[in-house]
Amino acid sequence: MGIKVINISKTYDKIKALENISFEVKPGELFGLIGPDGAGKTTLFRILTTLLIADTGEATVAGYDVVQEYKSIRNHVGYMPGRFSLYQDLTVEENLNFFATIFGTTIEENYDLIKDIYVQIEPFKNRRAGKLSGGMKQKLALSCALIHKPKVLFLDEPTTGVDPVSRKEFWEMLKRLQKKNITILVSTPYMDEAELCDRIALITDGKILEIDTPEAIKSSFPKKIYRVKSSGTFQLIQDLGAYDKTHSAYPFGEYIHFTSTSTDFKAKDLVDFLKEKNHSNIEVMETDPTIEDTFMELSK
Repeated sequence: MGIKVINISKTYDKIKALENISFEVKPGELFGLIGPDGAGKTTLFRILTTLLIADTGEATVAGYDVVQEYKSIRNHVGYMPGRFSLYQDLTVEENLNFFATIFGTTIEENYDLIKDIYVQIEPFKNRRAGKLSGGMKQKLALSCALIHKPKVLFLDEPTTGVDPVSRKEFWEMLKRLQKKNITILVSTPYMDEAELCDRIALITDGKILEIDTPEAIKSSFPKKIYRVKSSGTFQLIQDLGAYDKTHSAYPFGEYIHFTSTSTDFKAKDLVDFLKEKNHSNIEVMETDPTIEDTFMELSK
């Protein structure tokens, strides 16, 4: 069972959190909602998990209408909010037992679904949840979201604030869960995580900019892109902003990603310009566009 969203809109105090959002997540798909803080990701998740009602539009989750059949949806979805929301004064095992009991099941009944995750937190089963590390809290929250064997799993920025090793382990767990025919909708502000999804939707200011596979989105970038570097990064940004052939220039790691307004742009022209501005150790090399580059271009 998948997800279908048609023209969903939501407004708070005259501010449009979502505006005519439409997309579909196929059964068994790992779908990413990619965008910065304030883009509308959490509002959309709350609507799809029946915690909010949209102003306009309609949506179904696992075949159930989010308004008319909200009770059925709650029995068939798992939801892991961005903020750790389990009972911090209960132990790991007590939290798992509590959520299993709510859904009329037991840890043992669905152990096959969470065993790959649970074996990592089992040594801490008697520790209070509030005393766990960030990565362990993340694994416990995911286990609690899975304990009733949901058809659809919602993960709202699950790796924010988590160390790189735990992030990598988490995405490996999602890939294994996907093989068990669970539809997964995950939101993240991290563009590198977008590469790990089957398809993604780029969202900002409550609007979807593009929906496609990561590779298709990268290949749609309309211009040649160059990575530029010199001995003075701050001054480089200032000078590129003043260059009359600059279409865009923004930091990307140790480089500046640059695109030109000129159709016959030559890297040598930029190098000569930067030399005139007293830059040294200049590098200008064509590079492959990333999802972040495409996002920045679509956001202009």
